Amino acid sequence: MKIAAAAYPFDWFDSFDAYAAKITKWVTEAAANDTELLVFPEYGAMELASLGGRGVAADIHKALEEVARHSAAVDALHMQLAARHKLHILGASGPAFVEGKPVNRAVFYGPSGILGHQDKQIMTRFERETWDVVPGPGLTVFDTPLGKIGIVICYDSEFPLLARAMVEAGAEILLAPSCTDSLAGYWRVRIGSMARALENQCVVVHAPTVGLCDFCPAVDENIGAAGIYGPPDRGFPPTGVLGQTEMNVPGWAYADVSRDQIAEVRRDGGVLNTTHWAEQPDRISAPVTLRKSD
Repeated sequence: MKIAAAAYPFDWFDSFDAYAAKITKWVTEAAANDTELLVFPEYGAMELASLGGRGVAADIHKALEEVARHSAAVDALHMQLAARHKLHILGASGPAFVEGKPVNRAVFYGPSGILGHQDKQIMTRFERETWDVVPGPGLTVFDTPLGKIGIVICYDSEFPLLARAMVEAGAEILLAPSCTDSLAGYWRVRIGSMARALENQCVVVHAPTVGLCDFCPAVDENIGAAGIYGPPDRGFPPTGVLGQTEMNVPGWAYADVSRDQIAEVRRDGGVLNTTHWAEQPDRISAPVTLRKSD
């Protein structure tokens, strides 16, 4: 199958129709390249704050409420596009309110409708200390015709036990939408994504926001490049990079991915990280020795 990861810029919209036209254009372009799975970035939905006007968009809390207000229309649009092109889409994540608190939610769409959603699990300092965004409950692995798919939203990709829990539940592909405002932030997510691909012998799809956003301070600067990564082992590139965009350039990164290739590298790779993961508890069961030198 072919997978596409978006390096996605923010735009101002005067109407929901303008937003729909943008998403339709992006999906249509990827579909024309015979793509079966599309991944949009974390907090890409925050551009919908523009529909509330500049005052609302500039208020980081009111912006969350404005974006969440359009969730039904966003769902309808993505369902229509997924059905029309017969593909799977991880929509750009955005706020959903659970018991009055905002979570960071990515909705997964298939040709038959909404497959479910994944909420971010571990919040960044900005989300915790300034934005009051909270974790959503639980992890999900989606069993689709394309394979078993898990989602690690941005910072979540930097925590190996989250990905590992999904891999142990069968995940072959992990989707890592991100929104980072610095080069260091981008590389943290990229390094995390590549590490998850290595240790779990799977494919990780990294889709970031890119460029400036002058109307919503929560997402004002965005740095990154879209990338699709696999384990640097048999059947995969020695760099682990299957496809990528140029830094900070909007567009799709494409890669052909084979589930058989993932299964084979797990069965008979040059290394067997997935199998040997279970050996770690035995190696750390005894106290770690600290040796002090003079």
